[in-house]
Amino acid sequence: MSVGVVVFPGSNCDRDVRWASEGCLGIPTRYLWHEERDLSGLDAVVLPGGFSYGDYLRCGAIARFAPVLESLVDFAARGGRVLGICNGFQVLTELGLLPGALTRNRNLHFICEDAELEIASVRTPWTNAANASDRITLPIAHGEGRYQCSDDTLRQLQDDDCIAFRYLSNPNGSVGDIAGITNADGNVLGLMPHPERACDPTTGGVDGRLLIKALLS
Repeated sequence: MSVGVVVFPGSNCDRDVRWASEGCLGIPTRYLWHEERDLSGLDAVVLPGGFSYGDYLRCGAIARFAPVLESLVDFAARGGRVLGICNGFQVLTELGLLPGALTRNRNLHFICEDAELEIASVRTPWTNAANASDRITLPIAHGEGRYQCSDDTLRQLQDDDCIAFRYLSNPNGSVGDIAGITNADGNVLGLMPHPERACDPTTGGVDGRLLIKALLS
């Protein structure tokens, strides 16, 4: 069983993800260059944080056309687990694997701090090792992390129990305090906080292990 971490020009958290999965938890992990199409042998794929293609047009808007993501759509449709972190979450919304959009933070400033989260759903493998309303702390680092969607989409997310994480103290103005969501099937998760930065007790907390372990659980 193994995990692939996509590397775009501008990715800067790909090595952090690999360190968390392979270095901390012993999960075999390999990099996937953005032009690669072969996802065979992988059980999960991570889209890491960073600034894919420089975010020159709009966060994630150019990355959505990368060849590797053509294969990722099929991978997700077959039930493969996909985790999008920060810029990876933005890419997943641009790609249409998750609804809504990530926009400029409410205060228009880049935010880099720890965020306390509530686990809002334990419906999927990403969080079913925890209890609903459990709290975890993960770092955030983003300028465009304000989750936005229509009222109808928000109701659908609530009805389908797709809101996975909520901020306890909303740092960016996201609708419904949303920090992370899944698709209806539950195999695709996008979130703005960085679980890979909270896996090593020597550099911070270990609350992120809940999600990294769930890549292959």
